[in-house]
Amino acid sequence: MSLQPKPRFAPEEYLEMERKAAYKSEYHDGEIFAVAGASEGHISIVGNLMYLLVGQFKGRDCKAYSNDMKVRATATGLFTYPDVVVLCGEPRFNDQHKDALMNPRVIIEVLSDSTEAYDRGNKFEHYRSIESLSDYLLVAQDRPDIEHLVRQPDQKWLYSANKGIDARVEIPSINCVLLLAEVYDKVDVKR
Repeated sequence: MSLQPKPRFAPEEYLEMERKAAYKSEYHDGEIFAVAGASEGHISIVGNLMYLLVGQFKGRDCKAYSNDMKVRATATGLFTYPDVVVLCGEPRFNDQHKDALMNPRVIIEVLSDSTEAYDRGNKFEHYRSIESLSDYLLVAQDRPDIEHLVRQPDQKWLYSANKGIDARVEIPSINCVLLLAEVYDKVDVKR
């Protein structure tokens, strides 16, 4: 018995289908992958992050996008929907539809059981190829814990762990501070 080969798509075909789809999908190397829904805690954390960042961006040229803005890692061909994306300065989009950002400054992923290994591993490999990316944050959803990776001048990434409800994450590249008590406000986590 022979298995049917998976259809392969060009990036332009993916984008055309994605713009008409009733659900989100990500793309890499000709393949399209459905994106699973998020839990209540995940959604609350993303909302809190958006609120905190947007408040700190008043009067500045930075803005935050929630998980409906695709990011394209041009060098590797990945199209993905990060939970939160920060842009400072002029955006560079994939095309005139302005729905796939190519120059994010900060990407934040809220970890879930089904995506944690990918967010830490292969997805971060793709993100590292984005020249404009300076910071990558991994946010636990079951405990107050934010891991922060910062690109260094030698292209290595400096890691810091910020644990506990009284911790804070400083993001100098966008001149912002995230207090974990505010990130996890109204979220049921182990303290």
